[in-house]
Amino acid sequence: MTLLVVIIFLALVFDYINGFHDAANSIATVVSTKVLTPLQAVIWAAFFNFVAFFIFKDHAVANTISKTVQADFITLPVILSGLIAAITWNLLTWWYGIPSSSSHTLIGGFAGAAIAHAIVTVDHFVLKDVVASDKVIATVLFIFLAPLIGMVNSMFITFITIVRNVWTRIAFILVAAVCTWFLFSYLQQSKLEENLAKYYKVDVAKKAADADPGKTADYEAARAKLEAAKPYLTGFGSKGGAGLAEAIQKNVDPSVDVEKLGKGLNKSDNSIIRYGLMVTVLCFILAYIYVEKVRTPTALSVGNMFKRLQLFSSAAFSIGHGGNDAQKVMGIISAALIANGNIADIKEMPNWVPLACYTAIGLGTLSGGWKIVKTMGTRITKVTPLEGVCAETSGAMTLYLTEQMGIPVSTTHTITGSIIGVGATKRLSAVRWGVTIQLLWAWILTIPVSAVLAAVVYYVLGLFGL
Repeated sequence: MTLLVVIIFLALVFDYINGFHDAANSIATVVSTKVLTPLQAVIWAAFFNFVAFFIFKDHAVANTISKTVQADFITLPVILSGLIAAITWNLLTWWYGIPSSSSHTLIGGFAGAAIAHAIVTVDHFVLKDVVASDKVIATVLFIFLAPLIGMVNSMFITFITIVRNVWTRIAFILVAAVCTWFLFSYLQQSKLEENLAKYYKVDVAKKAADADPGKTADYEAARAKLEAAKPYLTGFGSKGGAGLAEAIQKNVDPSVDVEKLGKGLNKSDNSIIRYGLMVTVLCFILAYIYVEKVRTPTALSVGNMFKRLQLFSSAAFSIGHGGNDAQKVMGIISAALIANGNIADIKEMPNWVPLACYTAIGLGTLSGGWKIVKTMGTRITKVTPLEGVCAETSGAMTLYLTEQMGIPVSTTHTITGSIIGVGATKRLSAVRWGVTIQLLWAWILTIPVSAVLAAVVYYVLGLFGL
């Protein structure tokens, strides 16, 4: 129990460090454009980091993190080693002002310690037996995809924003808003099916059938129930999870636990994100109409409009940062609780875990990360309020999208790609590519360096009997 308490404490310390390490991601552009003072900016970002607690309920990223390592190799010393390595690398990169990824530090440390544990305890093993290769590959892939998506998004948003005719600009925005609405609706439907599959334990039955062909019938039965229930996963907005569960119980499977399945399906709900995005779109449209049609537009009034809009975009990005990064620590704490026997699955995660994680990251952001602010806000490219709005909006959209997909991406990578995108729309030479290449090397090295550090820590702890 003492070791578990130490792990939880260190996980929250990591979350706190993650907050001030990544504070620059949320506030760099809003500070560099002088929309807010540094103190105002960190208070603003920290507040919206915590607001994410009330928005993200599915905890898909936490689930991915907790299952990065195969269950047989998750022990408390493995988690402890991974955390110590992650904290060490985070502090080193913060000290030298390098905006590395806290997310990938944590994943690298967790995987490296597990591999070290496997080397010590197992004579022969295959890497995929220690780490979940599909989750690690997706995470590594998004080291490159997240900044690329952020860059493309920010270029698209910038091109729309600089359209001179306000009505044409609004038309583009409305089309983009409708596409975004349907995209998130599609992701919600996919998550409903995924949570229904979890209820019927289809993946568990498949693994059992692969290990023992005699259990194939159980897998086929679970799969048949899933397929029969899928058509009833419609009308979520009006029925809610309980309504869908009742329809499945009535028409497909009388043995369904309506309360349990209803709670699982409710975690798929992303309506608050969709409606929040639409409200933000409406605010942008009204601002454009007021400044450019109701009043006579001037350079000063348009500049002030984008400074005010940057408050919306930075808040949106801070919510995405909190929702994405706090979940990573939730996944680690849940893995520790499972390893210690306190809970059987991440679905049983106690309510205090997300509350503590969102609080810790908010307090960390409140502490600021001034060394990295300089790199993110000025060294990559000079950012105006208009470009700050575009970069933060793009970063927020990318974070919301990947969170819905359950992929633990780096907020650092995302906002960096977005800032590069707005710089490149002016001219490619506006981006300081030398700095960007240095950042890329830091991103690539984070996972392997963290893994090696964690392995060393694991062996050192072994010398002390842990």
